[in-house]
Amino acid sequence: MADQNQELRKAGLKVTLPRVKILQMLEASAQRHLSAEDVYKQLIEADEDVGLATVYRVLTQFETAGLVVRHNFDGGHSVFELERGDHHDHMVCIETGKVIEFHNEEIEKLQIAMAEKHGYELTGHSLVLYVKPKS
Repeated sequence: MADQNQELRKAGLKVTLPRVKILQMLEASAQRHLSAEDVYKQLIEADEDVGLATVYRVLTQFETAGLVVRHNFDGGHSVFELERGDHHDHMVCIETGKVIEFHNEEIEKLQIAMAEKHGYELTGHSLVLYVKPKS
């Protein structure tokens, strides 16, 4: 709990029980990409009394503070992952919803080169590949 308290304070957030519980849930989850509903369900299963509206509010506060990154993959719902400082891209299976993280230096170089070719400097990007199992 002390680690979470320190993380919250460092992010400029007041330490509250719901914030600590949600941060613990994100850190302990085997799944790296969780929706607000996923977090809420896990809290209910753990017998924690935190409402869904609170989960949404806290995740938005975490996003603003830089503790989590929000992704809006196909399908319209947001998922959150802890900000770990490591850049990676995503593949999302359109049949199962499984999210696969990857990093490829060649793709990174191509994106920089494409921006430069058009007279720009790349300042950031988000790459999501939508995939399905081979038949």
